[in-house]
Amino acid sequence: MLGFSTFAAQNQEMYRTHTCGELRSAQIGQTVTLAGWVQTVRKLGTSITFVDLRDRYGITQLLLGEKLHEQLSGNPLGREFVIQAKGKVTERTSKNPALPTGDIEITVESYTILNKAAVPPFTIQDDTDGGDDLRMKYRFLDLRRQAVKKNLELRYAVNRAARNYLHENNFMDLETPFLIKSTPEGARDFVVPSRMNPGQFYALPQSPQTFKQLLMVSGYDRYYQIVKCFRDEDLRADRQPEFTQIDCEMSFVEQEDILTMFEGMIRHIFKTVKNIDYTEEIARMTFDEAMWHYGNDKPDIRFGMKLLNLKSAYTINGKKPGTGELINGAGFGVFDNAEAVLAIAAPGCSEYTRKQTDELTEWVKRPQIGMQGLVYIKYNTDGSLKSSVDKFYSEDKLKAIADAAGAQKGDLILILAGREERTRKAMSELRLEMGRRLGFRRDNEFKLLWVLDFPLFEYAEEENRWVARHHPFTSPKPSDISIMINNNPVIENADKYLEHPYNRIKANAYDMVLNGNEIGGGSIRIFQRELQEKMFAALGMSPEEALHKFGFLLGAFEYGAPPHGGIAFGFDRLCAILGGSESIRDFIAFPKNNSGRDVMLDAPSTIDDIQLHELSIQLKNIERDGL
Repeated sequence: MLGFSTFAAQNQEMYRTHTCGELRSAQIGQTVTLAGWVQTVRKLGTSITFVDLRDRYGITQLLLGEKLHEQLSGNPLGREFVIQAKGKVTERTSKNPALPTGDIEITVESYTILNKAAVPPFTIQDDTDGGDDLRMKYRFLDLRRQAVKKNLELRYAVNRAARNYLHENNFMDLETPFLIKSTPEGARDFVVPSRMNPGQFYALPQSPQTFKQLLMVSGYDRYYQIVKCFRDEDLRADRQPEFTQIDCEMSFVEQEDILTMFEGMIRHIFKTVKNIDYTEEIARMTFDEAMWHYGNDKPDIRFGMKLLNLKSAYTINGKKPGTGELINGAGFGVFDNAEAVLAIAAPGCSEYTRKQTDELTEWVKRPQIGMQGLVYIKYNTDGSLKSSVDKFYSEDKLKAIADAAGAQKGDLILILAGREERTRKAMSELRLEMGRRLGFRRDNEFKLLWVLDFPLFEYAEEENRWVARHHPFTSPKPSDISIMINNNPVIENADKYLEHPYNRIKANAYDMVLNGNEIGGGSIRIFQRELQEKMFAALGMSPEEALHKFGFLLGAFEYGAPPHGGIAFGFDRLCAILGGSESIRDFIAFPKNNSGRDVMLDAPSTIDDIQLHELSIQLKNIERDGL
């Protein structure tokens, strides 16, 4: 195959012979043609003009001398003008080591303005003066910035690395439909009206889950897609209504086969995209251990600060290993009346001032954290202890709490108390915040983790029924299948749901976590009709409802369904973490804002009455009906 420059040299009528990031000292003396966008224009005196010309590949400096002065005066160049320039590669007098092309420039012999440009609404450079809303409105301009281009290049590199690995391991890229049947079980579906079937609707897939299981039934034992998925849910920095998954499924596998295969894929991506040899063993942790030690099911293990459970209703492996004896009997009502009392030891923070501890107290009182206050113990470097609850606890007792929290001299122990769920979530957030403040959450450090043995079910209090924690096609652990088969899922006493046998069932499921973010999740699937029907019944579906929603899958299981399992990686989120960003929007070419709007296209938008009539849809009066 001909290279870009070789092919261009054979066709002199092309707009360019080289890109703006290609030329080096080796090409000095050559006559070349470049085309691109004007990044900047700088005048030196009255007869010399320098232009930085930019394209996707880089920037090259152009020197326009005195013989072009008259042309420039009559038709000056502006930012973002599209031009073609012909000239000779020469050595720069003042080199720019920050540019790959910084040793050379083009002494321009002639140039052509291919298209003029209006003044951009913001500067198109890395330190742009454009805010988020303005840049999203003019996203086609924002995409010209080098920082955005690097993000999309990284996204493409991750895509290519994943595809290459999966291809080498005999996976087939098989497409599945985007117009499917609505079977809402988690997030809300996006629905699409059918003109040819009045009053009926398609749904956009939240994932290709049932299709990839059907492909396993069909004998395609290794499937993947890098595929768009759709969820109509409230948005945050790490959520979009349409997002991308690396979606995979395998037949004749157990959990260990899945973990091994996709550990290999993520290691391959690290090496290919970041040139990181991730050779260390990927840690594994049960769901119970993650919740007990870190307060959430996707712990950031780049740093310690594990939670100390001084008093907790939460159990780990069926036990309550809290250290309540350290705080009981002191007459401190905040602790005595709390469901949970949790502590962390922040290293090197014993010298925090009153102002700093007060600021942390206000931080945990914010509505998004929701705590009433904060207790602290300073374990000073001289071994003495000072606490905000000195009058209730002796120094010996404070020392015992500090030791239990793993604190060293110079550390600051932070304690929260209250309702179990809220306190656990708050302490998890406080741990992450202290990790950020202390510099432990470094963008250039990566720690992978498998979280295993999730509960199969969660209790929906308002509906007094079980819901699937993962999805309804997740298999129980083999040892727990008999619990599901032999027990009635009905919850007779809502106050005692924790005692129900279904609360003990573990899912044959697994999540991959990277730096405190879930980047992949999957499970071994149910593949027998009887067990799948039992699962649907446990979720409160009648046999008729299960048949209406999932009859195609239940029927397929009667025709020789193999054991199978899979995983889906959040492709956008993986790219964001590898790129050092907290928002997946930075790695999507045309993202939506936090209201789910495309402000560039002004979508979603209304449609005209003719279209509504064709679709047999009549809209309510939104103002009149209060919607």
